Amino acid sequence: MSPKNIIKLKKIRKKLDKLDNSFIKLIKKRTTLVKEVLKLKENKNQIIDQKRIKFILNQIRKKSLKNKIDPKITNRIWKNMIYSYIDFERRNFKKK
Repeated sequence: MSPKNIIKLKKIRKKLDKLDNSFIKLIKKRTTLVKEVLKLKENKNQIIDQKRIKFILNQIRKKSLKNKIDPKITNRIWKNMIYSYIDFERRNFKKK
């Protein structure tokens, strides 16, 4: 890689790092909301809502296409996020 491209790469990576910091803040907010939702669930079998998952993924696909983002990327990101939060809910579910 040329020295000029190395400099460009460093600048782009710095922007990516800044964006990642924004993601972390959003994930914290989302986690807080998920904790609130979890408090409302009375049974562990309420943790997974297939209709809701399907709805979310469908909406993400539409928004991705509208914004010219490869829907395979966003689908994978959202699926991973959804199932990570399902795992979080299972680990933190407290029977009432």
